[in-house]
Amino acid sequence: CTLAPRYILFTAAYLMQYNNIMLFKFLAHSAFCLVLLIFIVIEERFLRRLSNHFPDDPEFEEIIQRAEQAIENGVFPERISQGSSGSYFVKDPKGKIIGVFKPKSEEPYGHLNPKWTKYFHKLCCPCCFGRGCLVPNQGYLSEAAASLVDSKLGLGVVPKTKVVFLSSETFHYNAIDRAKSRGKKYALEKVPKVGRRFHRVGLPLKAGSFQLFVEGYREADYWLRRFEAEPLPENIRKQLQSQFERLVVLDYIIRNTDRGNDNWLIKYEKPGDGDAEWPENCSDSCIKIAAIDNGLAVPFKHPDEWRAYPFHWAWLPQAKVAFSQETRDLVLARISDMNFVQDLCEDLYEMFKTDKGFDRTMFERQMSVMRGQVLNLTQALKDGKSPIQLVQMPRVVVERSATGSQGRVVTLGSAFTQTFHCKRPFFTSW
Repeated sequence: CTLAPRYILFTAAYLMQYNNIMLFKFLAHSAFCLVLLIFIVIEERFLRRLSNHFPDDPEFEEIIQRAEQAIENGVFPERISQGSSGSYFVKDPKGKIIGVFKPKSEEPYGHLNPKWTKYFHKLCCPCCFGRGCLVPNQGYLSEAAASLVDSKLGLGVVPKTKVVFLSSETFHYNAIDRAKSRGKKYALEKVPKVGRRFHRVGLPLKAGSFQLFVEGYREADYWLRRFEAEPLPENIRKQLQSQFERLVVLDYIIRNTDRGNDNWLIKYEKPGDGDAEWPENCSDSCIKIAAIDNGLAVPFKHPDEWRAYPFHWAWLPQAKVAFSQETRDLVLARISDMNFVQDLCEDLYEMFKTDKGFDRTMFERQMSVMRGQVLNLTQALKDGKSPIQLVQMPRVVVERSATGSQGRVVTLGSAFTQTFHCKRPFFTSW
């Protein structure tokens, strides 16, 4: 009943552009308008819950506001040609790149992925399609989760990443979404009383991860080859090793299944001209690592089907060096405390439960894998192991015990059950 007046006005507005329309065309357009209006009402109710409001991070909120202002002014996000999904460089009103937005619906296995590589992959090789250890279409949450873990541990290698809602003409939408947008605009123009009821008139918002853009970085592969030809001075080498160990800690905890030398970055600039000598003294960190592309992490089980998805940094010389005292001092006390780990899991729960397809059972399995990774990392740091020795440790799953303590203070023995994951993938690296 509440839809009837709006439907009549909306239909009238839509049909006013036609003069001599036959009855069957009238009925066809009426049916189309009714279906379109139903979609619009559903969308309107959903849009009321979406907000880019970050009260605990006003600086990040201000950056998102600049991005929204740029889109309103016609400075649209630019699709990135690399990769197998729809991802975009987001700009400010002056056209400067300020972030990378990865919509959920345009992820590698999303239904609106504008790139065809994964479609042909699914068509030609369905048995190897996707990654059986990952929850489908959670890449945007994985990106934000990596940033949260990085922040909680004080690693400082992941550019700040949060879940935001954006819309743009340059994003990939289906025909229905674009028709709804045109219908809203036409209703606003012809029947303002109806149009003013809409929460938004443009294209629907897309949920996705927004990662701050980092400047001055290049792919790690470039710098690693250069460092082989031009060895670093000892103080800079130690800084690189420290940054590398932080990358290892992050990737291991979130069990990143897609870490190659092309999706983490290094920033290092010589002072002065290109022929200048490497600096011998540097009070602050002269070399920095940025861990980007964290969308294929946080699995609900260890890889145990076809591929092992190894950490490619495990074959680097830096992986053979034992974890430094600096790294142990930074993270060991935190990850040794099961209450800290549980707080981290609860923060991740608050993030993941916002997804429309959230499944609590699957999330608990994801956290069980993460707790096992934390347990192994804790033991490796205590034993003075190296990153390569860490990845060779038996894979552990730490599940919440059904009869365990539900209080705020928890211990491994009373609240969790530890098991080993023995099944290995067909193709394995270690």
